[in-house]
Amino acid sequence: MELYLDSANMKEIEEGFKLGFLDGLTTTPTFMQKEGITDIDGTIVKLSKMVPVLQIEALGSNADEIKKEAYRQLELGLDPKKTVFKIPVSLEGVRACKILRNDGLLVNVHLVYTLQQAYMAMHAGATYVCPLVGRLQDQGHDALSLVGQCVDAVDYYNYDTKIMFSSVRHSEHVRNAINIGVHTITVPLKVMKSLTENNFTQIGTEQFFRDTRMMMVKVKEAIRPTNPVVSSEITIKDAIIKMTEYSFGTVVVTKKDGSVQGVFTDGDLRRLLQKEGEHILDKKLKDLEYKTPISIDANVILNEAAALFKKTNVDNIMVTDGGKPVGMLDIQDLKND
Repeated sequence: MELYLDSANMKEIEEGFKLGFLDGLTTTPTFMQKEGITDIDGTIVKLSKMVPVLQIEALGSNADEIKKEAYRQLELGLDPKKTVFKIPVSLEGVRACKILRNDGLLVNVHLVYTLQQAYMAMHAGATYVCPLVGRLQDQGHDALSLVGQCVDAVDYYNYDTKIMFSSVRHSEHVRNAINIGVHTITVPLKVMKSLTENNFTQIGTEQFFRDTRMMMVKVKEAIRPTNPVVSSEITIKDAIIKMTEYSFGTVVVTKKDGSVQGVFTDGDLRRLLQKEGEHILDKKLKDLEYKTPISIDANVILNEAAALFKKTNVDNIMVTDGGKPVGMLDIQDLKND
């Protein structure tokens, strides 16, 4: 099934065709008018150089005028093999279709609302026949049935025509088109961008990224750039200031020689305040008692850190490199880059 973009917005068109696999662009005078375009010919020429196939309107009150307009546009420098002339269905329209097709040009007979209209266009040799699904449904008609009948007619009578599903409003329309077996669909960018979206896909992808990170990222690459290491000579009050500065609930306390004395946490602070009161804020860190801190080497992967968190049931682990503290790893650091 060919996939066309339906738009006249330059930013949308540039974005859509970056995908690299769209078959072409359909546009209308109404789209151009809404975009404030005044130089229609200049816009058509610009678009023809941007897309693989361009489908543009060839308007006229009769077949001769339609033919004349198509050839006038070709004289702008359009490639006849990459330009499809869109003609609203009518008796003169299908006559113009036959004339242009006899000349080897490509034609899309559109604004089709009935099977009879589609049949006349097919029999006139239309390259594309284009029912407007969204507009038909707005009027309470069974548009999907009509599109299916058009596809069946092409297949049954072996017409050399592609049925184009147009006036797409949402992703369900694209699914409908696939199920019906249409040959071409033209889709607004907003709808096109939604076609690859699915909550379960997003959840699974995020899980893959997390698991890959756990196997490839080293602990030293996951810790925060600030190193929450303080001297044992400072007071608890100063340690609180440092913890606030680091936005971290833990600091590594080192002795004068640089060796680790212990780890001081906001939990330790709460327990000391409850037990001894506010006067402890002036006490120096070297005067506190510490448990041997749980540590991990900076060069191991995050999977090993995760196993250590699970084994020890702590929220923070001291990270060392060559025996010296280089930072703290928070359990949340396993989840975030």
